[in-house]
Amino acid sequence: MRRSAAREQAFILIFEQSFSHDDMEQIFDTAEAIMEKPLNAFASRMALGAEAHAEEINEIIEKNIQGWKMNRLSRVSLAVLRLAVYELLWEPEVPVKVSINEAIELAKKYGGADDGPFVNGVLGSVAKGLPENAKQKGTGAEEAAEVESAE
Repeated sequence: MRRSAAREQAFILIFEQSFSHDDMEQIFDTAEAIMEKPLNAFASRMALGAEAHAEEINEIIEKNIQGWKMNRLSRVSLAVLRLAVYELLWEPEVPVKVSINEAIELAKKYGGADDGPFVNGVLGSVAKGLPENAKQKGTGAEEAAEVESAE
């Protein structure tokens, strides 16, 4: 499975959690039973990471949604932002630009007309606040190629 497909799978898991409020392991069990196969390892790691760092991620999102309140965000935008902020901060091999572009594509695919530009703006703001070494993560050609490789 390509990383973009795994990222989409992680988004769906995080999105599902916004409705069920189950812990991620319970959501995994349900998803695997429905799919009749195990979840992608990258998707699982991303979803678990977003859950483990939820409080910190939510604080970062809240600081960067100027003029908005968390409870006013669409569930799609919020799930995409949680996934992308996790990836920006805790997935060192993924380039910042890739994380942001993939998040925008998910927002466009699953959200309304305003979700893509909104996610772009928020993540642009988050990225500006990253330490300089985090902004440079995964910038080599080898790392960029790994991002889209099968896992």
